[in-house]
Formats: sequence, C-alpha cells, structure tokens
Amino acid sequence: MTHTRTWTVQVNIAEDELERTTHAAAVLHTDARSPVRGEGHARRRPTDMEVPEIGDELATARALADLAYQLLDVTTADIEQFTHKPARLTA
Repeated sequence: MTHTRTWTVQVNIAEDELERTTHAAAVLHTDARSPVRGEGHARRRPTDMEVPEIGDELATARALADLAYQLLDVTTADIEQFTHKPARLTA
C-alpha cells in the first residue's frame, strides 16, 4: 500500500535596505513533528548593483541548505532514539 504525505516549506524573506542584507527563513511543516527551521543570509557589497532578486535567491538557497542539515540532525536523533546506538548520516 502506498501512502502519500504532503510536507510544506514556507520561506519568509526580509530585506534591510540600509544594511544591504537579506535574511530568509525556511520552515518545514509536517504532521508528525514540530516545524524545522533553516536560516540564510545574503549581503550586497557597496560596489554591487542593486538586484533584490539575487539577494532573495542566495538567502533562500542558504536557508534551504540549513534546513536540510537541520532535518538530517532531527533524523539522526530519531534513529538513535530507536536503535540506542550512535547514528551518522551525511547529505
């Protein structure tokens, strides 16, 4: 029997024009656990052109990468809880 689940990732992006920074938070929502959150930042150098989409993309990519590593940590802890042995997962 096949079971289908839907997990949702919500990405919130905040830009600080004065500091020339962008912050993204990627939050994974599932039915099984508390949300898992990843964070990412981007900074525009003074000599860079102002293209907000690039900061959004970079901060979001970093937040999603952080989320992936956070999820690996959660999974490792879950495995260890059931096996009572150290587990090591890699991306």
